[in-house]
Amino acid sequence: MQKNILIVEDEPAIRDMVAFALRKAGMDAMHATDARTAQSAIGERVPDLILLDWMLPGISGLDLARRLRKDELTREVPIIMLTARGEETDRVSGLDAGVDDYVVKPFSTRELVARIRAVMRRTHGEDVEGVIELGGLRIDGAAHRVYANDQPLQIGPTEYRLLHFFMTHAERVYTRSQLLDHVWGGGVYVEERTVDVHIRRLRKTLEPSGHDALVQTVRGAGYRFSTSV
Repeated sequence: MQKNILIVEDEPAIRDMVAFALRKAGMDAMHATDARTAQSAIGERVPDLILLDWMLPGISGLDLARRLRKDELTREVPIIMLTARGEETDRVSGLDAGVDDYVVKPFSTRELVARIRAVMRRTHGEDVEGVIELGGLRIDGAAHRVYANDQPLQIGPTEYRLLHFFMTHAERVYTRSQLLDHVWGGGVYVEERTVDVHIRRLRKTLEPSGHDALVQTVRGAGYRFSTSV
């Protein structure tokens, strides 16, 4: 599944250069020029990673990072800060605000893509090829395939996205509303009961291999993916 990267940068030349490099690397790119448009874009679709310029008009990138870390919807979305400020105190300030990595301008797009992939590996448990393995299940992101005990599974597109999210956020409980935001996107109107339908379909897909028990119902709270059955 292609990674969706939100670029929050007010300089068009840098924004376009980064977007071109991301698409060339097989990633989707969304654009925002300031904190307001960034939060609007996140409301429509929660990105897999945010590239955030420090010096934004209005609210600074540092302040926006702090806001994102306090918001339940984005607190786990990795953030890479783009900035011309390379002093140690600036880097510490960024890390204290919850930033996952720090790229100093001017930078090469090759280095930036490598940093993005490294942060993805750390935060989502994926290797460089986008492969996730957990509890006997394996997702090959590049091939868009799912394997159970090394046998390929036939899985629908929504169930694929749901399983991908669960496996990259294992052992955490998510409400139906949170799953709608993360898997369907905040700008799509879908009833919460739709989540239950796709959970049942996902379990039915995993049942023949005995992995359906990994998708657990937490009474009164929501769902979680756990290898502790």
